[in-house]
Amino acid sequence: MSKKKDSEILAKRALQVQPGAARAAVLGVNDGLVSVLCIVLAVAGAGASTHSVLLSGFAGLIAGAVSMAAGEWISVRAQVELFDGILKDIRKLIANDRGLLVEQVQDSLSKSGHGDKTADTAAREIAADDHHLTEVYARQVMGFNPDELGSPWIAAGSSFVLFTLGALAPLLPWVFTGGALAIWLSVIFTALGGLLVGGYISSSSGRGVVRGAVRQLGIIILASVVTYGVGYLFGVSVS
Repeated sequence: MSKKKDSEILAKRALQVQPGAARAAVLGVNDGLVSVLCIVLAVAGAGASTHSVLLSGFAGLIAGAVSMAAGEWISVRAQVELFDGILKDIRKLIANDRGLLVEQVQDSLSKSGHGDKTADTAAREIAADDHHLTEVYARQVMGFNPDELGSPWIAAGSSFVLFTLGALAPLLPWVFTGGALAIWLSVIFTALGGLLVGGYISSSSGRGVVRGAVRQLGIIILASVVTYGVGYLFGVSVS
């Protein structure tokens, strides 16, 4: 029962890190938390009004969310197009040199632990269908799954939404209050979000939740001190 449970947990972790969405989601929420907190604290440290802090923060939210979404869309789209090009070349090889591909599939199966006779039989059965041969060759020899290339729209949407959600943590206090209280609440809300993100990343990678959470908290505290200090010094020098 324990082995079955371990297998189910491992499968769940694998699903959490499918290409595109998971990576974009984690990067999105983390960047939203940290980057907008830095903007808010830098402007607040310079002595700006609550209105100015909010305006700067929301500008950073919009710019960051759009930039993240566009960047992820371009990145994943380029990846999909590159792999699509490889799949087209595999189909050409099937038409021109089918025997070579079958031989390479057989060799790959043998190296992965199958007996020579089993690998030979499996490779010949796979070669009976061009579409199946293309998919198996891509997975077994080229090392990528044609069915899991990632979605540019999912990656972009995840980045946009999660960046926005992360950015709201340091911004929300300034909607209801201002001054030192808003500054502290921004740091606290962002720190809580950072603990969740850090814990999730460590949990997904099979490491201790506490280690990742504490590491993320340390990054947020360092960013808070540095950006508020820079803003404060800048405000003093201007005044």
